[in-house]
Amino acid sequence: MTVRVISKNLGKLREIRLVLAKFGFEVEPVDERKLEVQSESLEEIAKTAAEYLLGRVSEPFVVEDSGLFITSLKGFPGPYSSYVYRTIGCEGILKLMKGVEDRHAKFVCAAALGFEGSVLVFSGEVEGMISTEPRGQGGFGFDPIFVPLGCSKTFAEMTPEEKSSVSHRAKALELLARFLLQRAGHS
Repeated sequence: MTVRVISKNLGKLREIRLVLAKFGFEVEPVDERKLEVQSESLEEIAKTAAEYLLGRVSEPFVVEDSGLFITSLKGFPGPYSSYVYRTIGCEGILKLMKGVEDRHAKFVCAAALGFEGSVLVFSGEVEGMISTEPRGQGGFGFDPIFVPLGCSKTFAEMTPEEKSSVSHRAKALELLARFLLQRAGHS
């Protein structure tokens, strides 16, 4: 089965392809303009964008939104992670965190599935810490400064396979893939 993914982010597309391939799905990137809404909820952002695309994009399709939520910054940048990354980047976040002891953070993903005329949202999250400096060349976005709990490497230091074994995006997409397989009659 082919799953269409609405995203222009090549890093995100590679990750999605890697996770869904484990379940036998092919990924087709779709360059469709999606509705960008402002909300404090990633689930609402992804769901609204997917609802807008119902009837415009062949199903099944996925619209995904993720955010980095830093505890000591009261959840910032959260749903504004993409904008914050483009404007101040990892270095800007590290400046905001300079001298801050509580470095706890989490990455959250909301993957909205357009399927059979409706939208379902699957969520995943991974707890971790903000490093004191960027580390690693892989990944994208805030990956060089996020260390998942129980790991010593940042997402950017991990291989794509290592990252997809613990990431927020992989957790959400695995739930989505299992749902699609169940609906298709596989277990």
